[in-house]
Amino acid sequence: MSRKNGRQKRNKKYIDYLAGDSVVIDLQANAPPRLSQHHPPTLQKPIKAKNESQGQFMAAIKTNTLTFGLGPAGTGKSYCTAAMAAEALISGKIDRIIFTRPAVETGKSMGFLPGKLEDKFDPYFSAFKSCLISNAGKGVIECAVKNGNIIVEPLAYMRGKTFNRCFVIMDEAQNCSPEEMKMFMTRIGKNSTVVINGDLTQSDIDSYCGLHDAINRVHSVDGVYVHEFTYDDIVRSDIVKDIILQYENDVPPGQYFYESY
Repeated sequence: MSRKNGRQKRNKKYIDYLAGDSVVIDLQANAPPRLSQHHPPTLQKPIKAKNESQGQFMAAIKTNTLTFGLGPAGTGKSYCTAAMAAEALISGKIDRIIFTRPAVETGKSMGFLPGKLEDKFDPYFSAFKSCLISNAGKGVIECAVKNGNIIVEPLAYMRGKTFNRCFVIMDEAQNCSPEEMKMFMTRIGKNSTVVINGDLTQSDIDSYCGLHDAINRVHSVDGVYVHEFTYDDIVRSDIVKDIILQYENDVPPGQYFYESY
C-alpha cells in the first residue's frame, strides 16, 4: 500500500471518549464534527452532575440561550460548561466552541508573552482546555482546535462578530467592564448557546463590574437564566471550601447578588 493511500484510508477519525470505543466522530477541517452514520447523534455515557446545583446549572444551559454561572471557586462552573460544550460539539448540535475571557491577570502582570496571538492567550485557555479534555479526550480536543472547531480568542477581538451555531463560553467574567459585557452579549446569533461564568468576589479590576451590571440589566429577558452556586456546592475539596469561607466570613453569602431585584 502506498503512503498516499494509507493516509486516505486513515481519514483522521478519532474515538469518542464520551460514547465508548464503538463510536467514531469525524473532525474534518471543512465540516463540523458529527457522529458516524452508523450511530445516532447521542452520547452513550451521559454526563452526571456531582450535586443538585450542578444538575440545575446544566439543565439551564440546555434550555436557555444565555446562562450566567455565578459562585465561588471549586463549584464546577467551568467543568460543567466544558462538559455541555463537548457534548454539543460531538453530537453535531453546534459547529464550533468559542472560548473567551478578559485578558486580566491576578496580581502583578507577567509582562509581554512571546509568540503569536494564540500563544499569548493560551495560558488563559489552559484550565478550560483541561476540562474539555477530561470530558472528550485529548486527541478529540486537539484535533478540534487544529481544525477550527474550537476557537480561542481574547474578548477584545469579539467586536463585529456574530455567534451562529456556536457554543460560546466567557470565563472570569467578573473582570469585564460594562461596555465589554454589552459588546459580548450583543454578538449572540441564531442556534447558539452562551454561558458566562464568574465569581463576583474575585474581581481584579478597579472599575464597576460588568458581570454585576449585566445580571441586573438582563436577568428578566426571555431565554436568560442566572444560576448561583453557594459555598455548600464546592466540590473541589473540603479545604478549598474552608479557605474560601475564611476569606468571605465577613460577607453574608448572596449579599452582592441581584441588588436591583
